Amino acid sequence: MNTRTRRWTGLLAALLTMAGIAQPSHAAPEQVQAQAQPAWINTWIASPEARWNGDFPLPTNLPHQLWDQTVRQVARVSIGGSRVRILLSNAYGTHPLKIGSADIALSRKDASIVPGSDRVLTFGGKTSVVIPPGAPMLSDPVDLDVAALSHLAVSLYLPDPTAPASFHWDARQTAYVGAGNQTAATSLKVDSTLTTRVFLAAIQVEAAPGTRTVVAIGDSITDGDGATMDADARWPDFLAQRLAPRDVAVLNAGISGGRMLRDKMGVNALARFQRDVLAQPGICAVIVLMGINDIAWKDTPLALSDESTTAQDLIAGYQQLIARAHARGVRIIGATLTPFEGALEDTPMRDYYSAGKERIRQQVNDWIRHSGAFDAVIDFDTILRDPAHPTRLLPAYDSGDHLHPGDVGNRVMAEAIDLHALLGE
Repeated sequence: MNTRTRRWTGLLAALLTMAGIAQPSHAAPEQVQAQAQPAWINTWIASPEARWNGDFPLPTNLPHQLWDQTVRQVARVSIGGSRVRILLSNAYGTHPLKIGSADIALSRKDASIVPGSDRVLTFGGKTSVVIPPGAPMLSDPVDLDVAALSHLAVSLYLPDPTAPASFHWDARQTAYVGAGNQTAATSLKVDSTLTTRVFLAAIQVEAAPGTRTVVAIGDSITDGDGATMDADARWPDFLAQRLAPRDVAVLNAGISGGRMLRDKMGVNALARFQRDVLAQPGICAVIVLMGINDIAWKDTPLALSDESTTAQDLIAGYQQLIARAHARGVRIIGATLTPFEGALEDTPMRDYYSAGKERIRQQVNDWIRHSGAFDAVIDFDTILRDPAHPTRLLPAYDSGDHLHPGDVGNRVMAEAIDLHALLGE
């Protein structure tokens, strides 16, 4: 190419750029092909927890064991796809976990599935699998048209005596248990129900190129305590409704009772941030709403011997999450801690709130709002508080325990999120 040709070529390229006309890509053919390939994305998750012992004051809501029984668990996905697979977890098991058979189907109502939608799941081509202690296990993909925001039913048959060592305590969704192998049954014959998740950690879909993921990591306010059972009324559920048209998956990594700095109901957020957030395929942003249990558990039956958590303790924890997210190129959004005066006052947890704990919450919220450390801030405190009594939830948003928002409060939280700030657009 001579000098005159190069000059005209450069001028034409500049004019095209000024006009907003895309220029041909100079990426290698294999790069273009890779960018256009569908990717496996988690469309739903439930963060695994270790089953606690009898010396902890809250019940597990689990049977001692499952034996020759089928457990059917329903989950609402965020984004859809034409192929699907599941992730099982034996994260906290000390013995191999045997799954005799597993099926996935479109959920219809309660314990029934849409006729003709049932798909047998295999693992390495086999219909049964043994999962080693501490390990996850992906199923083989199956063809199934899954619409965004639709409900799937995953049925697991447990042929041997099986202690549910890895579970998720607050499912906000009924699971159904029946005798024998009923994984393919259109309507499961139910003997009992659960309000927990067992072994099911994620549902994945083969999503369109460019699909992104947002994770909400938090405690019971994110996990959904206070939201109506079986109604998909957690604030991440409402956020998923807003983001599904943008091909953005929303994953709820909340654990009821979860804390930033200490274990008990699930491991601390610093410990699980890699597994539950940074390891998610397509991750672009994370919302952090966590810390109220670190502040408020002190002097309650859940943590009588714990030392107090200071504002600086929590701020140091946030700074760790921020540094780790930024190292991976992930946006991290801080959410202010919500009002909690009067929380759980009619329960054995009546010492959850105190004026001293409130001062710590205010100090933490001041740092979240004004430090500039997060990429963006969602001021859930301002959104949910009663203007006439700012240390309390507005009654219209309160589930009734003065700690957890109800369905209306959860919807308001999700609708208040600036999607452009969340996604960095």
